[in-house]
Amino acid sequence: MAEQQQIVYLNGELIPLGEAKVSVLDRGFIYGDGVYELVPVYARQLFRLEHHLRRLQHSLDGIGLANPMSPTQWESTIRALVARQPFDDQGVYLQVTRGVAKRDHAFPAGVAPTVFMMSNPLALPSREQVERGVAVVTADDNRWRRCDLKTTSLLGNVLMRQFAVENDAVETVMFRDGMLTEASASNVLVVIGGAVIAPPKDNLILPGITMDATFEFARDAGLSCEMRPVTKAEALAADEMWLSSSSKEVLAVTRVDGRAFGGGAPGPVFRRMWAEFQARRPRAAVAAGVA
Repeated sequence: MAEQQQIVYLNGELIPLGEAKVSVLDRGFIYGDGVYELVPVYARQLFRLEHHLRRLQHSLDGIGLANPMSPTQWESTIRALVARQPFDDQGVYLQVTRGVAKRDHAFPAGVAPTVFMMSNPLALPSREQVERGVAVVTADDNRWRRCDLKTTSLLGNVLMRQFAVENDAVETVMFRDGMLTEASASNVLVVIGGAVIAPPKDNLILPGITMDATFEFARDAGLSCEMRPVTKAEALAADEMWLSSSSKEVLAVTRVDGRAFGGGAPGPVFRRMWAEFQARRPRAAVAAGVA
């Protein structure tokens, strides 16, 4: 889509992307002082919007920034933006920063937040990725200790994602003090003895909306699910490892640090879970398939 034609939202207006301008003194630019969300849209239906808005509120509360909209206002504004796009399956990115003020670390008083939203085609995993799985690398988690807040201060995640790119992998799976946390832009789940297991929701991982959906769908399908600490040794010896995120849905890991993992192919629990996920979400215009 041409930049001038793509419609975005900025501070109360729906305008062409090329006309959207933000001050260089915006605290999101100067400090990364803001939060964001990504809401998947299937066939123009918002997926688990209530959950995303709840997590947005948690992030705003965590950085001491008042929510500029009510849930009803968020929903109506997002729907208006979705309606202006020419594609059915979308990823709506929304960002709230502390606004424009003289550069000073302390919070400015009486400053309106900057609210920006854009929507792009939802980039789901390819058929090959679903059928064959993907490669990851591992690293120590050296990020700050409030990873439960979805902030725009993402340099730690950016460096981890780049580490994956440089090693021909899609993600970096991280461990802190010998325990599994998450990946650079995904949650991580493992399967041990048929049970789906993920690290507990604490300050060291982002509470994933898609991960919650995966657990919900898995339980409904009769699978055993558990949130508990997972050691690095357990994770690397697991029967299966999955990534989950708004754009990955649920995706099997079949190579770790250059070596085959879980037999080098998506496992039977993943295949069942992927089918459940596809059956439970709104139907996309185009979806991959598992043979």
